Amino acid sequence: MRKKRVLLLSEGFGSGHTQAAYALAVGLRSLDSTIQTRVIELGNFLNPVIGPMIVSAYRKTVTKQPKLLGKLYRRQYKKSLNRFAQLALHRLFYTHTEQVISQLKPDLIVCTHPLPNAVVSRLKRLGLQIPLYTLITDYDAHGTWTSSEVNKYLVSTVEVKKKLTDRGISPSRIEVTGIPVHPNFWQTYDKSELQAQFDLKPLPTVLIMGGGWGIMYSDDLLAYMTRWRDRIQLIYCVGNNEKVRERMLAESSFQHPNIKVLGFTKEINKLMDVSDLLITKPGGMTCTEGLSKGIPMLFYEPIPGQEEVNCEYFVASGFGEMLVSTETIDKWFELIQEPYTSGQHRMNLLNKRNQQYNPMECSRAVLQLMQ
Repeated sequence: MRKKRVLLLSEGFGSGHTQAAYALAVGLRSLDSTIQTRVIELGNFLNPVIGPMIVSAYRKTVTKQPKLLGKLYRRQYKKSLNRFAQLALHRLFYTHTEQVISQLKPDLIVCTHPLPNAVVSRLKRLGLQIPLYTLITDYDAHGTWTSSEVNKYLVSTVEVKKKLTDRGISPSRIEVTGIPVHPNFWQTYDKSELQAQFDLKPLPTVLIMGGGWGIMYSDDLLAYMTRWRDRIQLIYCVGNNEKVRERMLAESSFQHPNIKVLGFTKEINKLMDVSDLLITKPGGMTCTEGLSKGIPMLFYEPIPGQEEVNCEYFVASGFGEMLVSTETIDKWFELIQEPYTSGQHRMNLLNKRNQQYNPMECSRAVLQLMQ
C-alpha cells in the first residue's frame, strides 16, 4: 500500500507560517510513521530569484511603514482574494504549482499562508481533486484566508471559528485545533543543565526576541533594560538581523557578563525554559510557543493588523501584557526576582495552558480527517 502523502505549502513572509507547517509535519509523522510530508515555501521554490526579492520588500515595509500594512489589512479584512487576483498570482509567480502537485502526488494539501492557499483554491476550481486544508496561523481570520474551495479550516480558537462562521462558512468546515508547535516545545529541560549549556548564571533571566527578522524594540527601552544587568540576565535574540547584532555588541551598555546577544538559533524552546520572562513581538507562532512553555510575555510594537489581534487575545487570556513604558519593565523585572511569586505565576500559566491548549491537537485532527 502506498504511503499517504501530505504537502504543506507556506511562504517566507515572516518565519511563523513555515514553522507552523514544519510543526504540523513533525506532529503527523510522530503520530503515524507511514505518512510522508513535504514542506515548501512555494514562491521561493518556484521563483528562487524573484521570491526572496518580494519577501525583502515586504520586510522593509514592515520595518519602515507598518501603518501602511495596517491600512491595507483593515481595508481588505472581509474580502477574500477575487478570481482576477488569484489568476494574476498564478500567472506572475505560481505558474508551475500544478506541475509540482502532479509530481509529488499528495493525498492532502495544507496551506499555512494565504497566497498558496489562493493558488491551490484556483486549481481546485479548475478541476484539482485533492482536499485542501487551511491552517490559519494567527488569532484572527483575515478575508484573504477564505475560499469556497477550502475543505477544512484549522483555527487557533473558538473566537476565530466564530469570525469565519459570521462570514457564512459552515461550522462543519472548521476545526478548532490550536496552532501547532514543534514537539520540542512540549519537552521540559533541567534549568541548571540549560544554564551550563548557554553559559548562564543562576539569576532571573529575561529573553528578548525580535522574531526571525530581528525587528527589535526601540533603542531607548532596549538600553533601559540593561540598567538591570547586575541583577537580571538578559538574552537578546535578533534572528537573522546581523546588522542589529553587530551594532548591539559594539555598544558598551550591552558589554556585560550577564548580557547575551544571539543571532539565529534553533534552540528557542530551551531559551524559553531557562528564562523567567519573554519580551517579544506578538507573532502568532511565537505567542503560541510562549503559551506552550507557560512563560509570561510582554508584547511590544505589534504590527497593525493580525499582531494587534494576537496581542489582544493573549492579554485578555492572562498570558501577557503590553509593554508600554519603563514602569512595565520595572514591575516585571522586580517580580521575577521573587522566586516564589514568579514560580507560582508560571505554574498558574501552565495550568491554564493545559486547560486550553494541546500542541498535538492539530496533527491529531488532520490525521483523523484523512482517515
